Amino acid sequence: MHALTGLSLVSLLSLGYLSWDWAKPSLVADEPGEAGVEQPSAAPSQPPHIIFILTDDQGYHDVGYHGSDIETPTLDRLAAEGVKLENYYIQPICTPSRSQLLTGRYQIHTGLQHSIIRPRQPNCLPLDQVTLPQKLQEAGYSTHMVGKWHLGFYRKECLPTRRGFDTFLGSLTGNVDYYTYDNCDGPGVCGFDLHEGESVAWGLSGQYSTMLYAQRVSHILASHSPRRPLFLYVAFQAVHTPLQSPREYLYRYRAMGNVARRKYAAMVTCMDEAVRNITWALKRYGFYNNSVIIFSSDNGGQTFSGGSNWPLRGRKGTYWEGGVRGLGFVHSPLLKRKRRTSRALVHITDWYPTLVGLAGGTASAADGLDGYDVWPAISEGRASPRTEILHNIDPLYNHARHGSLEAGFGIWNTAVQAAIRVGEWKLLTGDPGYGDWIPPQTLAAFPGSWWNLERMASARQAVWLFNISADPYEREDLAGQRPDVVRALLARLVDYNRTAIPVRYPAENPRAHPDFNGGAWGPWASDEEEEEEEEEAGRARSFSRGRRKKKCKICKLRSFFRKLNTRLMSQRI
Repeated sequence: MHALTGLSLVSLLSLGYLSWDWAKPSLVADEPGEAGVEQPSAAPSQPPHIIFILTDDQGYHDVGYHGSDIETPTLDRLAAEGVKLENYYIQPICTPSRSQLLTGRYQIHTGLQHSIIRPRQPNCLPLDQVTLPQKLQEAGYSTHMVGKWHLGFYRKECLPTRRGFDTFLGSLTGNVDYYTYDNCDGPGVCGFDLHEGESVAWGLSGQYSTMLYAQRVSHILASHSPRRPLFLYVAFQAVHTPLQSPREYLYRYRAMGNVARRKYAAMVTCMDEAVRNITWALKRYGFYNNSVIIFSSDNGGQTFSGGSNWPLRGRKGTYWEGGVRGLGFVHSPLLKRKRRTSRALVHITDWYPTLVGLAGGTASAADGLDGYDVWPAISEGRASPRTEILHNIDPLYNHARHGSLEAGFGIWNTAVQAAIRVGEWKLLTGDPGYGDWIPPQTLAAFPGSWWNLERMASARQAVWLFNISADPYEREDLAGQRPDVVRALLARLVDYNRTAIPVRYPAENPRAHPDFNGGAWGPWASDEEEEEEEEEAGRARSFSRGRRKKKCKICKLRSFFRKLNTRLMSQRI
């Protein structure tokens, strides 16, 4: 009888994660460790379980502890009990942040300096890069990814399961419908994008992605032994467009006048509760006491779609602080100094060596990394080993009309889009993107007349300098007052640019159309196309134009359309 009762209980527990109902707010204790959940102590010598949660397009202002009108009680509590990272930087758009997280390298060192990887481009995270999950696998970790990939998929070798993850459930492209998982990359170029492993997950359509992903995380935890170290990369689709949310979350924001902000707020709160359920599952299944939970946004909020970066300047897609200052915190019982705010300079590339170090592995500048191990700065409050950040150098982005080599003291063409932070100073050249200060979109008529309150039209300018420590909102440009600092930071850009590899931004390939792949987005390149792409990549790395002889007429046409496509995509992004 006891055996049968035990079997029934185990069966019920194993089925519990299959339904979102078990994790509704009303069924989850305020503190995930309550409700009689036993927490076995982990052996001190055992490497910690690492849970990295990445949100998409969540603005700097869009969390409760930054004074937001959006409810995020879980994130607020986890951050308050851990270490808030208030000098933390990411990249201004999706692919760059994800590539730097998984490689520990700046974009200039992976060839992904320009824009994002689009669904029809024969491009992906360089295959010669050893990724973070691969390093963790070497250290004995079980590695799992749930959510948005957005690092290319034209070849099977580019897929998450070929880049270090034991399992994968999520989307390969940049944005999909939250229920149907359809994604359109232009009129009539639409396909399904939800994959489990290397197969299309047709049967999971209809489930809201934020809930689906949290359920999958619980499933992984329920079926995994806490005695083996675990790496969970949870890359929520939320809160990227399209603005879709379950109705029950919209209702609580019914008084919010701006419709886009209302939908966006509902999505943020739903994501917050998904994080709550993940944290609860960590405690339920015995992982929490030996875990490190890292929360990060991937870029600034998109103000046209309900996001807010107030009081920072700029938005997603720009190199102003609103585009690159990230939301971030670390929550862990293993932290030596908790319940505090850290002002240590941290960049998204730093997670690679930091997490490899926590896992007992080794990673350093000798491996070609641009990141630093910042765990002592986070856990103990020591000084950060990082003193500067190369935000990016993008030679393909539209050149600023009023920039020139002369304006750059003869050492740097200020028409080129670039941004760098050295100590307290931040320098921007070229066109950094729209530099507006945009208040939270709470009014029904926003943007309307509010939009013009603080518009910054500096068409004749191509160099900006700010003391970010004293002026985090970038309101006082000091470029004219401190030419010595401008010149010094331009020299650093020159130094970095010498180490850059050629930009890889190939033309879109019609073979990628989902109609040729059973109606779903997925790998399309044949063996011949793969060889051709490798040959073209080799020619791109050769700086001798005389060696670049095309073997066929189609190659000349592809070269022409590649250049045309680069210009068009730059303007579109």
